[in-house]
Amino acid sequence: MTGLHEQLHGLWLPLVTPFRDGALDERSLRRLARHYSAQAVDGFILGATSGEGMTLREPELERLVAIVRDEMATGRSLPICLGLSGADTSRLRDRLDETADWPIDGYLIASPYYVRPSQRGLLAHFEALADHAAWPLALYNIPYRTSVNITNQTLLRLAEHPNIVGLKDCGASREQSIALLRDRPKGFRVLTGEDANYFEALSDGADGGIVLSAHLETETFAAVYTELKRGNHDAARARWQEVAELTRLLFAEPSPAPAKYWLWRTGLIDSPEVRLPMVEVGSELAATIDREIERRMKVAA
Repeated sequence: MTGLHEQLHGLWLPLVTPFRDGALDERSLRRLARHYSAQAVDGFILGATSGEGMTLREPELERLVAIVRDEMATGRSLPICLGLSGADTSRLRDRLDETADWPIDGYLIASPYYVRPSQRGLLAHFEALADHAAWPLALYNIPYRTSVNITNQTLLRLAEHPNIVGLKDCGASREQSIALLRDRPKGFRVLTGEDANYFEALSDGADGGIVLSAHLETETFAAVYTELKRGNHDAARARWQEVAELTRLLFAEPSPAPAKYWLWRTGLIDSPEVRLPMVEVGSELAATIDREIERRMKVAA
């Protein structure tokens, strides 16, 4: 086992996957990897929801991982979790075998979507994967996408597995999250995946966040975490107010299209392209983002 259970805390970035003319945009990807590995980021999630992982072919996904790891070879090296999802346990076991020798540190694995298994089914599914995986697993509970919630009773049983080290929590229930934070075993990490609830979740005791919005104002998102860890609640709240509106703006249309548009407009990627069924942002939201970019540039000047 790697040290993922020690590394899974702080600010993790679910990196967008840049495309151009239908293909993986390797030049932009290298730019992104260099830029964010030099920021106050504690790890990368690759090929998950924000990375449009379900549209990536296996050679593209492997290339994505290789490029990001290569760009960190001579600088600051960060842990990488590979996002995997699916509704077929057997096929996911195969994917674990196919990626076992990739330069990653773990997996982020979402609940099976569409089939809506029972809690016993979820328990058996994740235990089968954890028993088989060469790298540690973080679970991803996001019932508004998968149509099934992993209950705390099930999560606490899964947390006992030595190869399951944490959770990306998008359960949309603060009550459930607080109870999990209270009852979890020592060493089991819980990171929020709800951008708009980042400050709230950290205040409740979460170990960090996996935050798409941290592609922008990365240092400020990191400062919210740092100030709270130091016990400076008022300072953390003040920093949060600087970026709270971004977490709404970047989800005004289906993500990651708004974030990609912003990154394109600010020169970090060469195209705002997304893959169908995602579409690029509409003209009204594009104009709103342009105004917000201009406003923030004036404030920073």
